[in-house]
Amino acid sequence: MRIGVLSDTHSLLRPEVLSALAGVEHILHLGDVGDPSILKALAKIAPVHAIRGNIDRSGPCSRLPETDVLLFENSYIYILHDLTTLRLDPAAAKFAAVLSGHSHRPHMERRKGVLYLNPGSCGPRRFLLPVTIAMLAVRRDGTLEAEIIDLGVPIK
Repeated sequence: MRIGVLSDTHSLLRPEVLSALAGVEHILHLGDVGDPSILKALAKIAPVHAIRGNIDRSGPCSRLPETDVLLFENSYIYILHDLTTLRLDPAAAKFAAVLSGHSHRPHMERRKGVLYLNPGSCGPRRFLLPVTIAMLAVRRDGTLEAEIIDLGVPIK
């Protein structure tokens, strides 16, 4: 199963994001959506699970959950916007992965057998950070593989 993971669109859905997500089976948006029409556009590609971020305080996006737990192929995945607000031990809770956004910095590491993945930001460029999303592959045996995808948006 291939899952597209993105965050921090801040009301900007780039065409590069839509192209990169072609063929995914699910899309996870890790907050700071901004404009709810982004979720509708993403839903034309695949089912979307979204949470709210710090900019989603009013309007339709404010009704999104703050966190969520998802099950894909026997792997539990915990999603939240800001990793610094994590208030549980993912390894003790048997999560296979923790996915977060907020920092706009793409990052991937494993700690105590748990995959921590931040897809970076695919909305307006912040500083000189790349414009990125991530792909998460969930195998039938529950193993996870992730890749950060640089969308190649040039710095202006």
